Order: sequence, then C-alpha cells, then structure tokens
Amino acid sequence: MPEISRFYGIIIMMYYNDHKPPHFHAIYGEQEITVDIQTGMVQGRMSRRAINMVFEWYEKHKGELMENWELAENRKPLKKIPSLD
Repeated sequence: MPEISRFYGIIIMMYYNDHKPPHFHAIYGEQEITVDIQTGMVQGRMSRRAINMVFEWYEKHKGELMENWELAENRKPLKKIPSLD
C-alpha cells in the first residue's frame, strides 16, 4: 500500500484497486482508520488527538486525495501529498 503522506507519526496510505467509495487509510501505531474522501465518514478507531490531525490534513487536501484515488484505480503511481504543517 503506497504511502502518500506522513506527519506526527501518522501514515496516510492508499491501496491500488481498492473497493469504492473513494477513501484513504490513516495509521497511527496500532490504530487505523479509513476515511471516505467525499463524506469524511470514518471507520475504525484512533485517538481523538490523532484523528483531529488527520481531519485537519484531509480538509486541506481533498482534491489531491481524489486525484490519487483516480490514479490508484488506473494503477498509476500516486503523488505525495504535503504533510500537516
């Protein structure tokens, strides 16, 4: 699963040929969530502090996330997305 961003110990990844709806995975230690890019719906568990950082990053990069989703569907290399400043 390609890593597209990393910040404060949180790793953001996407799978190639993953199921719909468009989403990304956020991993923080042993905790993992999946975030729907279009709705922001979350599956999984993560500490409140970490999930707040994921959502701050997500709000800034929705367009880039959808672009990467389309690249992943077509099995093309994904673009790195800047980390949370």
